[in-house]
Formats: sequence, structure tokens, C-alpha cells
Amino acid sequence: MSDLNLAIIGNCGIAALLDRQARVVWACMPRLDGDPVFCDLLQPTGVGAGHGFFQVELVGYTHSEQRYLHNSAILVTRLFDANGGVVELTDFVPRFKQYDRVFRPGIFVRHVQRIEGEPRIRIRLRPLFDYGAITPQTTHGSNHIRYLGDGQVLRLTTDAPPSYILEEVPFVLEQPINMILGPDESLTASLAQTAREFFDQTRAYWREWCRFLAIPFEWQADVIRAALTLKLCSFEETGAIVAAVTTSIPEAADTERNWDYRYCWLRDAWFVVHALNRLGATRTMEEFLYYINTLIANASDGHLQPVYGISAAAKLVERKVDSLAGYRGMGPVRVGNQAYEQIQNDSYGAVLMAVTQMFFDRRLERPGTRELFERMEHVGDKAIELYDKPDAGLWELRGSQKVHTFSSVMCWTACDRLAKIAAHQDVPERAAHWREAADRIREVILENAWDAEENSFVASFGGKELDAVLLLLNELGFIASDDPRYIGTVEAVERHLKHGDHVFRYTVADDFGFPENAFNVCTFWYIDALAAIGRVAEARELFEKMLASRNHLGLLSEDINVESGELWGNYPQTYSMVGLINSAWRLSRDWEEAF
Repeated sequence: MSDLNLAIIGNCGIAALLDRQARVVWACMPRLDGDPVFCDLLQPTGVGAGHGFFQVELVGYTHSEQRYLHNSAILVTRLFDANGGVVELTDFVPRFKQYDRVFRPGIFVRHVQRIEGEPRIRIRLRPLFDYGAITPQTTHGSNHIRYLGDGQVLRLTTDAPPSYILEEVPFVLEQPINMILGPDESLTASLAQTAREFFDQTRAYWREWCRFLAIPFEWQADVIRAALTLKLCSFEETGAIVAAVTTSIPEAADTERNWDYRYCWLRDAWFVVHALNRLGATRTMEEFLYYINTLIANASDGHLQPVYGISAAAKLVERKVDSLAGYRGMGPVRVGNQAYEQIQNDSYGAVLMAVTQMFFDRRLERPGTRELFERMEHVGDKAIELYDKPDAGLWELRGSQKVHTFSSVMCWTACDRLAKIAAHQDVPERAAHWREAADRIREVILENAWDAEENSFVASFGGKELDAVLLLLNELGFIASDDPRYIGTVEAVERHLKHGDHVFRYTVADDFGFPENAFNVCTFWYIDALAAIGRVAEARELFEKMLASRNHLGLLSEDINVESGELWGNYPQTYSMVGLINSAWRLSRDWEEAF
């Protein structure tokens, strides 16, 4: 049965998910939102049944061990058989600097070697095209196999016998073998030498990238793994950041809460770049800012969608795919996301919070200019226009609209940041304008989003429901951590949304009924809120429990079942990994205190 004990490998262009036996069960090509040529995670049906994966199977397999190489995105898996045989697989996607730029080809590299005994392996390479609807035809030569279908071609270059792979014949692994899978391009150099050079340079790249991260004293390995995972969810070509590399992993069993997360939500992406920037990985933030500039330049009348394609595509028409049964057969499988049509007014604040960095961070190569500030003022104008208007909200409700408190606060954030930018740019009249707008919006929120009976802010104007995102009001700068209203909100979330060691987004019924699983980032928000109001010991204890909730490689999905601890939802979820990084920074002892 499928689960989310999966590893991710990638190079900021493509990515793959591998299970505990290093079986590639998900990989989209030629980019993060492309056709999943390996889609076994979502159970192909019809002609695709029994296909959609890439496996090096060990005959007589008993168990496996799996790890990442130190500070890298290179995965090493050892397979053990009943007779003492051990095989080691090394999987990665090349990424390194070459000719003064980053080389990130759309290929997967697999190296297989014998460690002990006389193991027999069977290589099963079964790609599919068009979301599992097409099984490819094959041609082959002395050292390659081509998989063809519907205008698509994959090429495997290998020093293993192609006939053994095509016929899936078990054979004794005596010498190391290499496999490079990617576009239909001939390899003009030694395969073994190329694979080794790609490995050496990719390992060196990731270790160098990690070496320059600014990390907290405690939980260093956990933060580094989270940072690497966030980096792998970025699409470097444009600067976009996907919410996850999967589609349609349900938020809970047997629900239709199945969404395609292979796109760039402005809100989610801002949280990602903010976390990476905190670690000193400023390049990803700069690339995202270039992406945002493109969106703003292309926006009609200043309107921003909540989500865009990774190439800045505006239309993400949602459809259901019949050729994939879904995760554990729990369909539907969706491609595209209807959220692009929704009104989510928090997007304006997310954009301004990202762009603000350009005016205050001297590490960035392209600082903010007066022209950029003036362009951002149009975004602020939309925030003033929409702060008290109904929208679908942070959680993208499809069946109802309200004036959501978080959306209004994010509109306040847009005006607040513009006031600060204007002051920094020495434009006092614009600073006064935006400060007045921010103050006015804040007063409206304080009047309409406060429930005196509950002693808490509420999810929407005039409503009674709670929402875990209210825990961010302090981090956004809207209200101080020692303000009784914020403390009351934290305590109300604790009473109503905390179940065991985890926090739900909300507990009222939505378009699909009552939520069944907790949302991982909400628990991290709660941890941060506890620390902010002085309950640090409780926060540290809960943080350790969240670390224990991760899978065997330290990764998290979107949701978790509070009783079984099983991970659900799209994977790996950038929101969740951001939450881990932020909480570690907030809770860790200082370096000076540790010695």
C-alpha cells in the first residue's frame, strides 16, 4: 500500500519521489508541472495498470536502509536480501555550476553497485505518458532504450544489458551499473565517467550551498533538510515556487479534498522565500521577485490571482483524469487548479511583503527603486479597495465567500509596508498616505473581527468561527505578542482547534464536510505563538513532537491524522517545511548561550 514515506530528489527543474526501496513512483517531465511519466503513486488504470514506475528490484528482498548523503539532495538506498546480498542505489538529479551558470539538465541518474554477497537484481522501467493513458513503444540499441509515445520520447542510456531491462530478466550484479534517463539525446562521453562526474559535482554543489546557510544552533540537520526540500520545490528558470511536487494526494482518506499543488501560490511562495532568506539563501528570493515583477507587469487593472503557473501562466483550467485511480484508489485525480479564478485578497499583502525585502536588504543584487515603489503603489490601491470585501479566503473555500480577517490583515500589511518603503525612500507625503490607509484599515479590523465573548479574533467579520491563521497576527506585525487580545486568541485556538498534539485549520464544515486531519503548518504557527507569549517550554516540547511526526527522511506533507500519525495531503508540502524552519529559529538557544 502506498504511503508518504518518500524521498525527494531534484535540481530546481525536475523532481522525483522514491519509496523506501528507491522505487521511483512519481516524476514529472520536462518540468515540475509536466506529465508524470512515473505516476504509480496515483495508481494508473486501464492500459497503464502495472506501469508508471522505475525500480531496481532485489530478488529475495527483505528490508532496506535509506538516507541522504550529508547536506545534499543525493539519496542512497541499501537493499538487503535473505542470502546476505546487499545492493546500494545512489539516485540524484544533476545540478552544479558550469560556464558561469547553473547546469540543471532534465535527467535522472541511478548508480547501482554490489556491496556484499551475490545479489540478483531485476530492472523494471515502465514509464507512461499523458497522465497514465499511454504505454510507450520501445526501440533500443547497444547501450540505450528509447520509450516513445504521443510525440514524447524518453531515452535510457545504460551499461546494463538493454535486453535484461526490456525483458525484466533477473541477473547477477557483479559490476556497478549506471543509468541516465532523460530526453532523447545521445551521450557522447563515457557513461560511467559522466555519471561519476555528475555525482561529484552535484554533491559538491549541494554541500557548498548548505555551507553558506545561516542556521540556528539547535536542530541544525532538521533545518538543513527542510531548506534543501524548499529549494527543490523552486522552479529556477522563472523563480516560481510550487506548493508541492504532487497532485491529488487527499487531505484525508476517502474525501474529495484532492488538489493539484504543482503551481505557485503567491502567499505560500512568500512564506518559502522568507524562510530561505532567513537562512541566508537570498538567491531564491531574488528569483521569486523577478517572477513577481512579471506577474505585476502582466496584471490587468492591478488584479492579482492567488495562484499562477510556474511559467506565469494565468489560466490553470482544472480537469479530472480518468486514467489514474488516485492515491490508494482515492480519486479524483485533478490537473490544474480552479483557485486561479478565485478572489483571495490576501495576495496583495503577500506580494508587498516579498517586494519590501528589495528596499531593505542590502545583500540583494537588484535593490528596490523609485519606479518599483510606484508600481507597487498600484498593488496597494487594490488592497485599499478590497480589504473589506468578501473573498474565498486563505483556505480557498469554493462554496462561500466572507470578509476573512486574514485577508483584511494582509491588505493592512500591504499598506503598512508601503508606508515603511515610502519613508525609507524619503517620500514623506506617500508615507503619510499609506500610514493613514493602514491605520484606517486596522481600526475596521479591530472593530469587526473581535469577539468579546470568546475573547479572541475570529475568522471573518461578524463571525464566530476560529481559524488557526489568526496565530500569525503577531508575526505580521498587526498586534503585539503581549497584547491581551493576541493572548486571548492563542488561548481560544488552543481550546477549539488543538486536538492532541496537532492543530486544525478550522473545525467547522466547509464545501466537503468537516475537516478530518490537522494541518501541519498550523501546529508550527501555534508553537511560534506559544513562544511569543512566553510559554517557551511548552513550545519546545511540542516542536520535538512535530519533528517526531516527520517521515524517516525528515519530510512532511500537508496534513496529519491526529490519532494514527499518518501523513496525508500533497507532498512534500512547502508550508510544513517553512513552519519547521521558523519554529527552530524562534526556539533555538543562541550560539553564544550554547557554550
